[in-house]
Amino acid sequence: MANSKGDPRVLFAMNLVLSAVFASTVVWGLAFIDVLEYEWRTVAVATGILMVLTHVVVR
Repeated sequence: MANSKGDPRVLFAMNLVLSAVFASTVVWGLAFIDVLEYEWRTVAVATGILMVLTHVVVR
């Protein structure tokens, strides 16, 4: 069990949800200080960047 990497579908879903929540929070904070506009596209791009970054760092 210690050497198990887990089900990739579960890891992808967890990465998606956690990255989306974090990206949404960061974009909201930047919108609050008038650096960015809070839009679904901005959150989606930030989520994608975080997912790729997380995948690269973990592998």
